[in-house]
Amino acid sequence: MTAASEGGKRPVRVFLVDDHGLFRAGVRAELDSITDDVEVVGEAGTVGEAVAGIAHRKPDVVLLDVHMPDGGGAEVLRRVRADNTEVVFLALSVSDAAEDVIAVIRAGARGYVTKTISSHELVRAVVRVSEGDAVFSPRLSGFVLDAFADRPGAAPISDPELDLLTPRERDVLRLLARGYAYKEIAAELFISVKTVETHVSSVLRKTQLSNRYELSRWASDRRLV
Repeated sequence: MTAASEGGKRPVRVFLVDDHGLFRAGVRAELDSITDDVEVVGEAGTVGEAVAGIAHRKPDVVLLDVHMPDGGGAEVLRRVRADNTEVVFLALSVSDAAEDVIAVIRAGARGYVTKTISSHELVRAVVRVSEGDAVFSPRLSGFVLDAFADRPGAAPISDPELDLLTPRERDVLRLLARGYAYKEIAAELFISVKTVETHVSSVLRKTQLSNRYELSRWASDRRLV
């Protein structure tokens, strides 16, 4: 039993929009099997079906493909948002191209994650956007921040992978990416070298990276440096 069911909290109601039926079926099966925190209440494979289905089912979150033959995610947003202001849209796409991300965010999506995201990270992203956060996959946050830096009242941007790290792990990662040696990190944070090693090992495991050089690039992508 999940925390949602234990606490009596209603699951986040999700509507899937993607022109590939096999992909929709896979996402539905994954979400249904791993958590009670979300509930798939409908799906659509075209813009027209999506507009009608969202209006009928009134989901909390729409997982929205960016590219579809009859207009794509931005068209769904254009036709739905005016009459369904409570619905939140999270783009789920194979594309990580800047123009795709910016277009769908400008159209009104709350976040954008790529289809390489794990099932558990997807659940976390859905819950976060339903609570008002903006969520983006790795490498996307930087140029989204640049594009919307001057937008007043912008929601805080969340990175599902970065959210896995504790505050202390982020401190260690930030110094590591700046080129500090383990002994220097230990002195800076007033912890032992062994503790630094433990934090680095944990960060490597959580990010599924292999060495400090990959971690440095990972941290730089997220502007932690």
